[in-house]
Amino acid sequence: MITAAQCLKKYGLPGDPKTEGRFIRIWNVPADIVALMPVIPQRIYCNVDLVRPLETALRQLIARGLTKELKTWDGCYQVRNKRGQSSLSIHSWALAIDVNAAWNAFGKAPTLSPPFVQCFREAGFDWGGVWAKPDGMHFQLASL
Repeated sequence: MITAAQCLKKYGLPGDPKTEGRFIRIWNVPADIVALMPVIPQRIYCNVDLVRPLETALRQLIARGLTKELKTWDGCYQVRNKRGQSSLSIHSWALAIDVNAAWNAFGKAPTLSPPFVQCFREAGFDWGGVWAKPDGMHFQLASL
């Protein structure tokens, strides 16, 4: 699992205009993905290192017939601390996403199916649904 310290070392302070432009970009999501999963925005402001794994996970959802399980896209980039902690969230470097937040509230039992989660794990993500305090909506890159 990646840490805020690793992200800070690799990318610098999030939100810093001097460094942010080197690793945060607008990803124009391929039209076929958006057509099959209209909750996915056409453009996602995210870390360049997130694009390939995220596209892989989304294409796996398509290939495995799991697109209907994706109900909402709840964000990627937001500079903030982890809930209830003083360290920065991995969202601060746009290396994490949240999906289906209304059904997977922080601290509650996750509702995402194992095959859905597996699509993301195989693409290189860790899932917050298995943490001591579950965050079932949250996926973040497993390594940098």
